[in-house]
Amino acid sequence: MDFKKIKTETTAVTRNTTDFYKNTNNVYENLSILSKRANQIATEIKEELHSKLQEFATPNDNLEEVFENREQIEVAKYYEHLAKPTLLSINEFLTDKIYYRNPVKEASGNQF
Repeated sequence: MDFKKIKTETTAVTRNTTDFYKNTNNVYENLSILSKRANQIATEIKEELHSKLQEFATPNDNLEEVFENREQIEVAKYYEHLAKPTLLSINEFLTDKIYYRNPVKEASGNQF
C-alpha cells in the first residue's frame, strides 16, 4: 500500500471515543486492532526505507571516509515527514479500510 498518498493528519487530533465503538462494540478490541495495524504499517515503511537507503551503502566501513550524500538526506527527511503509523491506522479504521476478524468469537459463535 502506498502510505505516501494517504491524506491524514500528521499531528495528534482529539477524537470522539464513540467512533471507536463501531463494529465490535468494544473499545479495547478496536484499540488492539489499531495497534496491530500500526505495527504492520511501521514494518512496511521501515523495510521500504531500508531498501532505499541500501542503495547508498558503501562496501567498506571506514570512519575516515564519512561523507555527506544529499540524496540520502532527502530520502530520510521525506520519510520523517510522513504521517505516523498510528495516525495512518486510525484513518484506515475510521474509513472502514481495515479487514479484521476474531477467530475466538467465530469458533464460539459469540458474534456481538
